[in-house]
Amino acid sequence: MTTDAFLADCRARLAFDLLSNTWNAVVLWALRDGPRRPVELRERIGGISSKVLTETLRRLQFNGLVDRQTDPDALSRVEYQLTALGRTLLAPIDAVGAWAFEYGDEVMAAQEAACTPEPRGPLTQLGGLDE
Repeated sequence: MTTDAFLADCRARLAFDLLSNTWNAVVLWALRDGPRRPVELRERIGGISSKVLTETLRRLQFNGLVDRQTDPDALSRVEYQLTALGRTLLAPIDAVGAWAFEYGDEVMAAQEAACTPEPRGPLTQLGGLDE
């Protein structure tokens, strides 16, 4: 890989764009065990609206990661499943999840520390040297 691997129009940025949307990775992971109807996906995922799920599924379908299947006998019955290309993203998603499990507490501690105001010394409180 060259040092310019993350610059404009590169494939690495394409991959990071696909994974940077929280719902993309969550929906792909929810489909890892086989086809699901949208209602089943919403129940399995939790916290996602129908609108956002539909937008996410369309985006994943557009990118070739998910297939949409309709039942010929019941056109209102729709299922989504991973494509072979979509399955290739499960390992990176799993790796990011494992990283988050191992280091998530450290990241949250850093965020908390960044949001906590630094203690002010006695001279600062009195309008002294630190201002």
